[in-house]
Amino acid sequence: MKEEKLLLGLSTIRRNRGISLQQIADSTKIGVRALEAIERGDFRKLPGGIYTTSYLRQYARAIDYDEASLVAAYQRCMNAPERSQPLSRPRKILNSLRLVFG
Repeated sequence: MKEEKLLLGLSTIRRNRGISLQQIADSTKIGVRALEAIERGDFRKLPGGIYTTSYLRQYARAIDYDEASLVAAYQRCMNAPERSQPLSRPRKILNSLRLVFG
């Protein structure tokens, strides 16, 4: 899968740019173990939710990589809906509440 190759290639990109995991850890305050998990694509080792996307964005900035591409690849890997998808269910609930409460 394309996303898996991207995620596994992050360590190569980082090393080619001469950046160590410790340097990233020092600048982002993200632990080295979490950074290693990002490079392995082992997202179960990360805290989850917005924390994981925040970690990915910070990691991408640290290695001068496109954050949006990295987060999108992560979301595709995890089969998570992307933010650009409409929130139809909450809208339906709000419309129903408007009918009831006016």
